Amino acid sequence: MFKKTAGEKLIDLLIEWGVDHIYGMPGDSINSIIEPLRKKQDKIKFIQVRHEEAGALAAASYAKLTGKLGVCMAIAGPGAIHLLNGLYDAKLDKVPVLAITGQIESDLIGTDFFQEVNLERMFDDVAVYNQRIMSAEQLPAVVNQAIRTAYTKKGVAVLTVPDDIPRFEVEAEARITSSLVVKQEILPSTEDLQQAKEVLENAESPVILAGRGVHGVRETLLAFAEHIAAPIVLTLPGKGAIPDEHPYCLGGLGLIGTKAAYEAMQETDTLIMIGTSYPFTGFLPKKAKTIHIDIDPAQIGKRYPVDVGLAGEAGKTLEWLSQHVSRNDNRTFLERSQERMQKWWDRLNRQEDDESVPIKPQRVIHALQQVAHDDAVLSVDVGNVTVWAARHFRMTNQQFIISSWLATLGCGLPGAIAGKIAYPKKQVFAICGDGGFAMTMADFVTAVKYDLPIIVIVLNNHKIAMIKFEQEVMGNIEFGTDLCNPNFADYANICGGVGYRVEKPEELLPALQKAVQQNKPCIIDVIVDVQEAPMPAKITFAQAAGYSKHMFKELFEEGKLDLPPL
Repeated sequence: MFKKTAGEKLIDLLIEWGVDHIYGMPGDSINSIIEPLRKKQDKIKFIQVRHEEAGALAAASYAKLTGKLGVCMAIAGPGAIHLLNGLYDAKLDKVPVLAITGQIESDLIGTDFFQEVNLERMFDDVAVYNQRIMSAEQLPAVVNQAIRTAYTKKGVAVLTVPDDIPRFEVEAEARITSSLVVKQEILPSTEDLQQAKEVLENAESPVILAGRGVHGVRETLLAFAEHIAAPIVLTLPGKGAIPDEHPYCLGGLGLIGTKAAYEAMQETDTLIMIGTSYPFTGFLPKKAKTIHIDIDPAQIGKRYPVDVGLAGEAGKTLEWLSQHVSRNDNRTFLERSQERMQKWWDRLNRQEDDESVPIKPQRVIHALQQVAHDDAVLSVDVGNVTVWAARHFRMTNQQFIISSWLATLGCGLPGAIAGKIAYPKKQVFAICGDGGFAMTMADFVTAVKYDLPIIVIVLNNHKIAMIKFEQEVMGNIEFGTDLCNPNFADYANICGGVGYRVEKPEELLPALQKAVQQNKPCIIDVIVDVQEAPMPAKITFAQAAGYSKHMFKELFEEGKLDLPPL
């Protein structure tokens, strides 16, 4: 009877779990895995990235977009270390990712051998499952346990594989387990639901704060909001859960947020948090009855005091509440919030119509809106670009992903690569600042190599602009924020893609229209106004005082005074 090696069994199990591609780089300590992977390229593809960090970020993005396991692979030592940033992104955003790393041969571990790193200790904080494979016979059961744990705990599983083990045959007595994960439906306790019902019955000005946990239950959420007459504020991970221009949507909260959302939070008497553990509690109500719905009981009351906690699925919980809570016929607060939101949209429309040079970043997002399909994928990088995309792109049915909790620069391009692999027939855009794009720009050639016609929009202001703004709000003169950028459009052409350089407003929409018609990866390098600061919807006294202090410092120390468009 033909026996399989442990390396062959590993690849077979990944295929059995529905994994159809892996991001990584080959190397000496994983070549015994790469060879069986090569033999199964008809069923599972190897996407060779130029940096392991990009591979891990792509795996995390794939999991965010599809809910399926993202898989990345790296050699021992430096390759494994490079994975950490993308794995922490997956951990903090709670998505299932499997990392397979090489290790030196079993009998050399502990001898300070070449490229030896204590990987189990290194991955201990990031992983929900972290195991070194000890033998070929052990491998099948451990692989199944790792993937099952990643799915059930929504986190990172790490398998460290010493270089010799994949070459050994798996004996007949190897432990056999099942390659499946079982789902469950979770509803809060009846007692907690009744308490929530009592709170909602007495609510006069309720507000919903919806996070990532409401994706997939749009109609149920909107029906509940209509039933209790509550406007909906979205966290950044929650963006896209309902259309941005829906009458019940007040947009985001905080720096990325809207004035209507800020004012609704100041006036509400009842806050319903759904599928979010919102960290910026200074923007939440000072005095309001609070109901917190989350599938994970550990998240309830974690950052903000609550009156009622409902541990259950968002959809099932909202259905129960809609059926058992009396309809709120008082629409005064809702209508006042809607009027404020319309004024906010009018304000944004004026910003987007600004034809000044350098181009306003708001205008770039407005132009993107005109060419993006209803089902497009938007992979947004971190920085000022996050603010412009979150505020100005009006989501309908598109998907919006970002490194929301780790907020790591460089996530935009790997996310777009993963988006195009997940949905080859959809438009996929990476929306990046120049700082974020430069961190992972080497992997633009990965998109070229695998014929992934993504469109990268770079908001180029030759600055780490959000940090510039933060320094100034602190009352300091900006320092260390200047960037020396190449011509990103020329870079696209050199890599084998297509590049467009945009410096005037009238060039913007034509460049985007050409890009979406190309069947190649594109970069649109847009020179935007560095003075356009991402002003919060509500400027606090401390922020204004800090900025005044900065201006006086600049005047006396630098002899200049540049005012932002307040």
